Amino acid sequence: MKQTILITGGVGYIGSHACLEFLAAGFRLVVLDNLCNSSLESLRRVKELSGHNIPFVEADIRDRAALDRLFAEYAIDAVIHFAGLKAVGESVEKPLRYYDNNIAGSITLFEAMQAAGVKTVVFSSSATVYGDPASVPIREDFPVGATTNPYGRSKLIIEQVLGDLAASDPEWRIALLRYFNPVGAHKSGRIGEDPRGTPNNLMPYISQVAVGRREYLNVWGNDYPTPDGTGVRDYIHVVDLALGHVKAVEKLREGPGVRIWNLGTGRGYSVVEMARAFEQASGRPVPYKFGPRRAGDIAQCWADPSLAEHELGWKASRGLEEMCEDTWRWQSMNPNGFDS
Repeated sequence: MKQTILITGGVGYIGSHACLEFLAAGFRLVVLDNLCNSSLESLRRVKELSGHNIPFVEADIRDRAALDRLFAEYAIDAVIHFAGLKAVGESVEKPLRYYDNNIAGSITLFEAMQAAGVKTVVFSSSATVYGDPASVPIREDFPVGATTNPYGRSKLIIEQVLGDLAASDPEWRIALLRYFNPVGAHKSGRIGEDPRGTPNNLMPYISQVAVGRREYLNVWGNDYPTPDGTGVRDYIHVVDLALGHVKAVEKLREGPGVRIWNLGTGRGYSVVEMARAFEQASGRPVPYKFGPRRAGDIAQCWADPSLAEHELGWKASRGLEEMCEDTWRWQSMNPNGFDS
């Protein structure tokens, strides 16, 4: 029987790509989003690409009454929880906003789920819970807690809330997916990352420089202990990431408990390497200037994704060239994002 999945934050960058992969895998969907950092045009294009009509509820995860109405109206089997604020720098400047939206919102969502008897959730966590790791690659059994910014702390606290929830009620089935750095776009070029204002993430900034919207890339810090002095990260194609969520939901059918998986490629690239790879893919220059290190940033971070491969049968298959080509297709077809 087809399962019905609620996707919170389903109009956003990762959420919209997840919608397409869940529909392709035969799931039914309901999407919840408050549209604070996303565009309904994204959902319209997902419907167009998939040929499916997707019920949409515009509401905030902090709105308990709206959540109760949603769970009463739709027979939800599982929740994919993407909704949240996600800019590291902004979280340092506005910690209360992050704790209210991410933590209080998640608690309200889990309360509504519990009241509705929906006890399967896949949580969009982050490699930031590992803080500045003692070594790389990072495994799931590495210590967590030494987070370097409020965004990472909000993800860690939600993980802990879910752990306590599972300890209190053995019926809960919980997957904590610790993402590394999602990039890329759907092959069609119809959906992709469309940040409001100045991008906080590297790839949309690079692509906006290449398309002519920005003069140059700011590289924050060139004195890290890395091969070229710039920060090294594990960049994962957003479609590979979305497919990891489908695998996680299928795995949770096996039984209750809390499961943790890293979703990354197992390979790190520096900021300068990313800019050069994008120049190759786009045929456009990506000039950059070095600036001081940003608060909350770390030198290097990449995953050991072997547990997800072993337990979920999931592995990232799209490489750096494809990530850059797909990002460039999206950006060049939509120079001003969904407002193009």
